[in-house]
Amino acid sequence: MRLDVLYFAWVRERIGQPKERVETEATTVADLVAELVLREERYAAAFADTSALRVALDQELAEFSAPLVGVREVAFFPPMTGG
Repeated sequence: MRLDVLYFAWVRERIGQPKERVETEATTVADLVAELVLREERYAAAFADTSALRVALDQELAEFSAPLVGVREVAFFPPMTGG
């Protein structure tokens, strides 16, 4: 399947790009992260601590265990705080 993957804040800085189109066989977000980490060190650095990240599937917050079936867009970002 083909997905648009978006990176925000320090995730974008570590990976070095704001978005990319990814061809994947992943069935869950966690599987996608595992595939990305194997690509290059910059992905491994960005996803070293997934507890410090949030994920959205088609602009809806999700868990890393969420399935990717029917998903077009995956976004990774750090938690946000209000003030």
